[in-house]
Amino acid sequence: MTASTILVADDDRSIRTVLTQALGREGYDVRTTGNAATLWRWVSDGEGNLVITDVVMPDENGLDLLPRIKKVRPDLRIIVMSAQTTLLTAVKATERGAFEYLPKPFDLKELVAVVRRALSVSRALVTPDALVAAEEKLPLIGRSTAMQEIYRTLARLMNTDLTVMINGESGTGKELVARALHDYGKRRNGPFVAINMAAIPRDLIESELFGHEKGAFTGAMNRSPGRFEQAEGGTLFLDEIGDMPPEAQTRLLRVLQEGEYTSVGGRTPIRANVRIIAATHRDLLQFIRHGLFREDLFYRLNVVPIRLPPLRERVEDIPELVLHFLALAAQEGLPIKTLDASAINRLKIHRWPGNVRELENLIRRLAALYAQEVIGMDVIEGELVDITPPAEESPADDSMTAMVERHLRDYFAVHAGGLPTPGLYDRVVREVERPLIMLTLEATRGNQIRAAQVLGLNRNTLRKKIRELDIQVIRGLR
Repeated sequence: MTASTILVADDDRSIRTVLTQALGREGYDVRTTGNAATLWRWVSDGEGNLVITDVVMPDENGLDLLPRIKKVRPDLRIIVMSAQTTLLTAVKATERGAFEYLPKPFDLKELVAVVRRALSVSRALVTPDALVAAEEKLPLIGRSTAMQEIYRTLARLMNTDLTVMINGESGTGKELVARALHDYGKRRNGPFVAINMAAIPRDLIESELFGHEKGAFTGAMNRSPGRFEQAEGGTLFLDEIGDMPPEAQTRLLRVLQEGEYTSVGGRTPIRANVRIIAATHRDLLQFIRHGLFREDLFYRLNVVPIRLPPLRERVEDIPELVLHFLALAAQEGLPIKTLDASAINRLKIHRWPGNVRELENLIRRLAALYAQEVIGMDVIEGELVDITPPAEESPADDSMTAMVERHLRDYFAVHAGGLPTPGLYDRVVREVERPLIMLTLEATRGNQIRAAQVLGLNRNTLRKKIRELDIQVIRGLR
């Protein structure tokens, strides 16, 4: 079998020598040049099975050469190397058709693994070639148009301290985006601290965020630093920000406005040198309309919004994601597997309610449970679980009380495993709904039409609830 020919373009002679030796030992024929013009001539003449090119060369930028190469030889795989190790360079390389981007200085084993993969991966068959030697990749995977836009946005934000709001369904990778902003930004040498608002009891969130002093409350035996203090000089990731209670929202707003905070039970202001990244899967504008989230806080957090697309909107990334997760599974000691084209095609038509997280769990399950090396569509069919998505609620039905009910369901799902004690849910709804309606009637001076508008209820529905909840008719109630 004829050995593959690799064309290398780099103006550094030592790098050309090292690559010639390393790739030669792997059995490849290697041709090297120090300029872009010679590389272009070779490619135009139909030579080479793979290109490895530097970005900065004396006669032309390697990135500018990529579109011309892809135009005349669209199937030729190109690996881009650069000492300009910024995400923007990686994004540009991907945009212009590079198979992979490697920052300098690179690891030779990593480069050889990428070369093997570039020469062996077929679009029709996803094969995790050289999985055991697979390199650590950037945290975000995908070359779809949707992901390219994410990359472009991240590249512009890396070296800023702008506050970012990430919105996306569960499992789309919101924390990965936050980590990428931190790990490749100017705060990368500082700590990255994450806190999930939905996973912490509401009465403890302020203490978790801002810390507390000794004796601040019952059980506070010692001073305890909060997440802001732990994240000093780095990044604080506030996940599921929509679940933050009103009191904590007010304190967070002060930090964003004044750059300082006080611990629970403390009196001395503490300066905060922290970049804030928030995330949610909820519609915060809807929350604002129903008084569940502060509008001023939203605009402080939403300086730069990033929307992460669900996996069903970027199915062209599935083959690459599968390859990545198969590699991770192999590195964890699970058997090496392959998915054939029929399996990949079946994955592309799945709705993926759990998004990328669901796909990752599926691949690990396939690697662990099935003996065959090549996984086909028959296996995939048995493992996929299609969940019909619930019909979207009409805005007219999205009332304040419905919002309260959804909050309670979410609370039970987190704090009671989704299984509250019998009758608890109805009792709590009743206890919340009754004072809510009474306060609204008081605020509207008993005007039921206005109260119904505020609550998002039909007037007849409001009257029915007044009767059911035994709200006493007072003077002036209409």
